[in-house]
Amino acid sequence: MDRQDQQQPSTAPPRGARLLRLVPAAAAALSGVLLYVSFPPRTLWWLALPAFAVFGWVLRGRGWKAALGLGYLFGLGFLLPLLVWTGVEVGPGPWLALVVIEAVFVALVGVGVAAVSKLPAWPVWAAAVWIAGEAARARVPFRGFPWGKIAFGQADGVFLPLAAVGGTPVLGFAVVLCGFGLYEVVRVGLDWRRTREVRRSAAAVALLSLAVPVVAAVAARPLVSDKAENGTATVAVIQGNVPRLGLDFNSQRRAVLDYHARETQRLAAEIKAGKVPRPDFVLWPENSSDIDPFANPDAAAVIEQAAEAVGAPISVGGVVERDGKLYNEQILWDPDKGATQTYDKRQVQPFGEYLPLRSLIGAINENWTSMVRQDFSRGSKPGVFDIDGTEVGLATCYEAAFDWAVRDTVTHGAQLISVPSNNATFDRSEMTYQQLAMSRVRAVEHSRTVTVPVTSGVSAIIMPDGKITQKTGMFVADSLVQKVPLRSSETPATRLGILPEIALLLVAAGGVGWAIGVGVRGRRAGGV
Repeated sequence: MDRQDQQQPSTAPPRGARLLRLVPAAAAALSGVLLYVSFPPRTLWWLALPAFAVFGWVLRGRGWKAALGLGYLFGLGFLLPLLVWTGVEVGPGPWLALVVIEAVFVALVGVGVAAVSKLPAWPVWAAAVWIAGEAARARVPFRGFPWGKIAFGQADGVFLPLAAVGGTPVLGFAVVLCGFGLYEVVRVGLDWRRTREVRRSAAAVALLSLAVPVVAAVAARPLVSDKAENGTATVAVIQGNVPRLGLDFNSQRRAVLDYHARETQRLAAEIKAGKVPRPDFVLWPENSSDIDPFANPDAAAVIEQAAEAVGAPISVGGVVERDGKLYNEQILWDPDKGATQTYDKRQVQPFGEYLPLRSLIGAINENWTSMVRQDFSRGSKPGVFDIDGTEVGLATCYEAAFDWAVRDTVTHGAQLISVPSNNATFDRSEMTYQQLAMSRVRAVEHSRTVTVPVTSGVSAIIMPDGKITQKTGMFVADSLVQKVPLRSSETPATRLGILPEIALLLVAAGGVGWAIGVGVRGRRAGGV
């Protein structure tokens, strides 16, 4: 027997074929990166459409195991760069752990999208499945983490007016539907080019998936108005800055308070000189007084002097201990009466303001537990300050990411919304711009002026149409003063609340249920 006869035929696929198998995985990860690039601080909102088009191509017709893996890669490509700011001061461990967990939701969405991808009108079912994934992420684990909702990347986009129709779920649904529709248009076009034949129903679905969201956004524009319905108010936003970046700013609590008082005193001098109008009220950021003014008379005196100098009530962000519990609190400080109203933050941030699984995490890394020595308690009532007849809604920092935490200030009478924040911990990261975009979406969603006072920037005043009229730089002391419209009418999104999200969840469930039924019937028919 010669040597050639002894050789066994190779069963390994050619190298080119092996490389082709990697194309879907690479495309999934890169399309996730493309989705990230569509988010602030960039204004490339439209990149979300090709991102979802590629995601649709990658998943269409896949089995559940492949879809799970491809969905996870898409989630990693999107969330790893989007959430890198979470590790700025605490290192890569918490950042990577958060991304690993959050990407699981995207992986499950991938399974759902693949399941419905062979149904008639599949882009509709698939877009609803994506929103179902966002709804889950916004609620679990640890009361949810909605950061990265598609709606929050659309503050500069043509779809923004849809926020007033059905909030972030409807806005996000429209963008994802348009992206999947873009893929379907390309797919149908290529089929026609190859065979010169195309099903009219498939062509209609593809075109409608692209056209309907755009037409709906144009039709929704009249819902967005800057018209004053209850007069106007002159507001002042104070950004005092911090002495040091990062977590070290916490050790300079008195300096932070003094900085905000100093900037308010400077504003008072400009008012006295006639350079700017006297505000009806002044808004300080979250953590502008980490020294409890109820327990420390010197801190109370600093705030009182600032209020007297500017001649207007100040909403102060304080850290307050009451009955042995710690609260992140907004305090309305009147120049004559002192502290008159308070609001305790309700949606406190896991791993920032409280530490879930403290004993387990401490066993892994004691440094992490030392960063959150005492857990903050949650408030229970919506934040609305009545300031001489003007109703000011409060959603403190992280709360702006949660639909309910902003909406219920409006349903409780807020005529404008303030989002006091403290971003000093996150240095000059993209987090500040991502959060500012959230506030712009909230302005349109509820047709309210939104003010964003931040310790270190970017502070801003946002009109009800989502446009920024004034903003500060980062890590500078500054103030913004502006007459803004007060509004009391409710948008459809405000009135409907959670109902649009529930409707889309039912659509997603219906599509997945239909796909499962089709699969079961197909297997039974194949076994006969």
